[in-house]
Amino acid sequence: MKNLEIAGIFEHLADVIEIKGGEPFRVNAYRRAARVLSDLPEDIAAVAEEGRLTELAGVGKGTAAKIEEYLETGAVSAYDQEMKGVPEGLLELLAIPGLGPKTIGLLWRELDVRSVKGLRRELRRGSIPTLPGMGAKKAENIAAGLRAYASRSGRSTLGSILPTAEAILTDLRGHDAVLAADLAGSVRRRRETIGDIDVLAASNRPGEVIEAFTELSCVEEVLASGETKASARVEGALQVDLRVVEPASYGAALLYFTGSRDHNVHLRGLAQERGARLNEYGLTKGGRKLAGRTEEAVYHKLGLAYIPPELREDRGEIEAAAEGELPDLLTVDVLRGDLHVHSDWSDGLAGIETVARAAKSRGYSYVAITDHSHSLGVANGLSVERLRKQRKEIERVNRSVKGIRVLAGTEVDILSDGTIDFPDEELARLDVVVASIHSGFRQPEDRITKRMVAACGNPHVDIIAHPTGRLLEHREPYAVDLERVMAAAAETGTALEINAHHERLDLNDVNARRAVQMGASLVINTDAHNTDQLWSIELGVATARRGWVESGDVLNTLTPAKLLKRLSDGRASA
Repeated sequence: MKNLEIAGIFEHLADVIEIKGGEPFRVNAYRRAARVLSDLPEDIAAVAEEGRLTELAGVGKGTAAKIEEYLETGAVSAYDQEMKGVPEGLLELLAIPGLGPKTIGLLWRELDVRSVKGLRRELRRGSIPTLPGMGAKKAENIAAGLRAYASRSGRSTLGSILPTAEAILTDLRGHDAVLAADLAGSVRRRRETIGDIDVLAASNRPGEVIEAFTELSCVEEVLASGETKASARVEGALQVDLRVVEPASYGAALLYFTGSRDHNVHLRGLAQERGARLNEYGLTKGGRKLAGRTEEAVYHKLGLAYIPPELREDRGEIEAAAEGELPDLLTVDVLRGDLHVHSDWSDGLAGIETVARAAKSRGYSYVAITDHSHSLGVANGLSVERLRKQRKEIERVNRSVKGIRVLAGTEVDILSDGTIDFPDEELARLDVVVASIHSGFRQPEDRITKRMVAACGNPHVDIIAHPTGRLLEHREPYAVDLERVMAAAAETGTALEINAHHERLDLNDVNARRAVQMGASLVINTDAHNTDQLWSIELGVATARRGWVESGDVLNTLTPAKLLKRLSDGRASA
């Protein structure tokens, strides 16, 4: 799929225009189109072929023409035109946390900064604080971002590569020489960031499978190709490694290549205690093969219940499997709704009725519209007056769209002094109140923690959203004592969110598990800004599963009536 490639071009177009001081409406239009394409679950080439490009929210005639141009020629002439005279190294600066296009444009114009090397030069010279609107603190923040950039992991977020991985898997499974195929490695374990994609296939005709893999339409470069193994680069410079094994060893190989390393080492130790040997070919003892065709058989022969891939991190899952005490992990199908979704009343792309119908098509019983509050002006946050008008629109949608309940809500800012951005009397009129931090990220740990604890103590706040504020591979979490926040949430009945957006997954798996252990409830939400992002609920569920979370720990598994009772002021226990 070319979705990510074209999204990247539009994002770069927006960046270059902003660096050059161009019109904000053009910047916003390209960023909106990039966001739509990044989250689109369909192949954009198929959408174009069917003539449906302009049906996508945020894609007008001009944008559609550029998409078609790229699909036909592999280039966008408008991008080439905008890039004239722009040093190539400027775009690399955009990867530095906290350094945006406007600041980069200022550094370029005033100090002739054209690359990371040039930025380091001006930091050493001390010239950056002298620029208009900068100062010593800003220069210090840029230096910190540069250090973070230098130590970046080079990994991709799970959500950004999962559609590509699953498309490859689907193509391979469709080949008649493939008897079975699965994703392996950290993708199968659903780790939040991924180095590369591992795929395993079972076949008695491995050569045909290798050939089919290297000829997939998404393959841009074949890195290696042998009798049973191949590697290739696909869309987005991702590396995909394929291994083909005989069917009798498929389960053992899948177990081995799924990992984690620590989990596998522990399993091999159990095998050795039984006088057996475990490797990617099977579980053997005295030259006799005990198991290998399926993972379940290998676990069974080791005296263990089957362990889901998400748990395979050697965090007690093997001991739990031996005692028959593995958690009954949450699944996507038990979620009845999404409690954090944005509409075009703030910075979302879809109208409320469109959101409602999209949520209904997923089988949900409810969806909450939680647009930003007025202090977040950059996101077109709602004033009290607009919030009241929105409630009337939600009432209208509830009358016209049957089979789903649209809940009136807000994502209200927890302000720098710990107060809440809307008056209590307005919050009391809403079905669900999501509170979050969008400013003051650099405050000391104690102050940020007190802000969040105070929000938990507000009787109208139901959910604390994305509790650490991190953006994977872009922004570190702010300093917060999560133990104190979890304790406050457990005491007040405030739910903590697992935000399913692929750049957040916040709470992470470890913190989600700890929150449940401390007695706090969880919710899993998408924070969707267009309806194509609703699919990412799967990523939140994967994070929850990695955190040993069961359905009873998650509020949005409740029926509408039970949920509303749980969310009512006073938050009686469900």
